[in-house]
Amino acid sequence: MRVEYREEPCKSALNRVKGMPFEWSLNPYMGCAHRCTFCYVRAFERRADRPSDDRYGASIRVKINVAEVLRAELARPSWRGEGIAIGAATDPYQPAEGRYHLTRRCLEALTDAANPFSIITRGPMIVRDVDVLAEASRRADVSVTFSVPTVDDDVWRTTEPGTAPPRQRLRALKTLVESGIRASVGMAPLLPGLSDHPSSIERVVVAARDAGACGIWANLLYLRPGTREHFLACLERDWPELLPDYRRLYARGAYLPRSEAHPAKEEVRRLAKEHGVKDRRPLRLRPPARPEQLTLLADPSA
Repeated sequence: MRVEYREEPCKSALNRVKGMPFEWSLNPYMGCAHRCTFCYVRAFERRADRPSDDRYGASIRVKINVAEVLRAELARPSWRGEGIAIGAATDPYQPAEGRYHLTRRCLEALTDAANPFSIITRGPMIVRDVDVLAEASRRADVSVTFSVPTVDDDVWRTTEPGTAPPRQRLRALKTLVESGIRASVGMAPLLPGLSDHPSSIERVVVAARDAGACGIWANLLYLRPGTREHFLACLERDWPELLPDYRRLYARGAYLPRSEAHPAKEEVRRLAKEHGVKDRRPLRLRPPARPEQLTLLADPSA
């Protein structure tokens, strides 16, 4: 698919986030050329009256001044050095990064400010920035999560048409871990009937262990309006026999019932423990411990 890149300046780089395990997000690009059929961002696009169907990913906004704006925001007296999630709404290492280097420049700004951050990506291009990530890890809390929901080639090609193969992502993870950077695997989203079978989960867990992943977690597919229509249309085209099951499973809303989602998550936790997925880095880059501050108590008799 031909992709249009729109070079546009931004007024702000950091976005306040609510209801998530992080308070701020940073996205050097808007729109994603990976075009995953299950992408939850399609729901946000629909709410903003932008295309959430096959046209999503055909137009990418490039925030050409994002690194400069980020540096200014990090330098504000009111900034408290809170953690920042990079890639919450678009992959920071999608193909555009090879040309624009905006993610790398943002990482340099965060490193200079010794500000903690996390990255989630499907892009092996991240190995280009191992030098910056290593230096950032020496100054602040840094983590990287590679999204690898499956290592099945058919499921990957069909549901993630614009992404690098899962094995390439795991090789990139191995490079980061060997450099002392904390990198883990996120199995998200697991797709009922396609990638949530125990044998499928185990293949990912073993591959993650072999690559040196410091941890692994999982989430099941959720289908909000925008994502729902697109994903079910793709499912009807690619695996029509599963369509009735999905309509039943998601009849009550965007999320699977806990009785359906919990077993797969528990299986990931069980297999991670069984196969020894844990932080085994021979070199663990981490910021120096902050000196303890002594509390001065006034003499009550004075």
